[in-house]
Amino acid sequence: MTTATTPRKRPFWTIERRDAIAGYTFVAPQLIGTVVFVLIPLGLVFWYSLHEWNVLANSFNFVGDANYQLLLRDPQLPRVLTASAIFSAGLAVLNMSLALLLAVLLDQKLRGIVVFRTLFFSPVVVSLVAWTIVWSFLLQNNGGINGFLQMIGIQGPNWLREPGTAMVSVIVVQVFKNVGLNMILFLAALQGVPKELYEAARVDGASAWKQFRRITVPMISPTILLTSIITIVGSLQVFAQIAVLTQGGPGVSTTVLVYYLYQQAFQFHYFGYGSTLSILLFLIVAVLTFVQWQLRKRIVFYEN
Repeated sequence: MTTATTPRKRPFWTIERRDAIAGYTFVAPQLIGTVVFVLIPLGLVFWYSLHEWNVLANSFNFVGDANYQLLLRDPQLPRVLTASAIFSAGLAVLNMSLALLLAVLLDQKLRGIVVFRTLFFSPVVVSLVAWTIVWSFLLQNNGGINGFLQMIGIQGPNWLREPGTAMVSVIVVQVFKNVGLNMILFLAALQGVPKELYEAARVDGASAWKQFRRITVPMISPTILLTSIITIVGSLQVFAQIAVLTQGGPGVSTTVLVYYLYQQAFQFHYFGYGSTLSILLFLIVAVLTFVQWQLRKRIVFYEN
């Protein structure tokens, strides 16, 4: 005679479920923050771009793709995009080149080198608005820089009010503000390069430039990719420097996309069109980041 055995019921509180709950608990703050502060605002911006929202008149009317058609017909937009491209390209090239140069120079075992590292990094922790206000006084027609140039017999230009120097001035101010961050990243990468590679290259008779080109650059290429993404994305989001130094002038020579967005939404109260410009900015940042990430297979040593 055989007796049927009842299958043992699997307990609900298993190790797998506990591990899953623990994992979801750890990622929940980041996930909630992404949904609340990124995805929902992005969806609302797209919804607002389909409307004409006039706060002063208390009107909120659906207009469909009218704002996007206005975007294509906007006569100021090509000049704004050109100014944004010039600022981003100038900032990225100058910032990364200077940061890499400083990192190479400061990657030395010399007495007092920590003082110089701290000196070059200190502007990063200074308030952005305070930094920009100080530079606005220095770059005035009768400011400190022109006063110094006059002492040596040079008549300096009105840096922030002439089309030929306004954009250059804004770029230089931003480079001096943030070059220390990229410098620290490059310095950390340089210190991770095995010294045996340089010793072997010197034994083979490689010059300092060939060592830099064939060893240093490939070994720190992941950091170069990281800094390029950070720098370019940050350059497309610049606002305070433009607002304090030039207010987008002279003309629209320094009116970058973020400042133009601010003008349309908060000065002219075209919130619908301002939201459309926000969508354009998001797409530009996303495309540039995607392109840079795809290029990693060609420029990053560890991806080869």
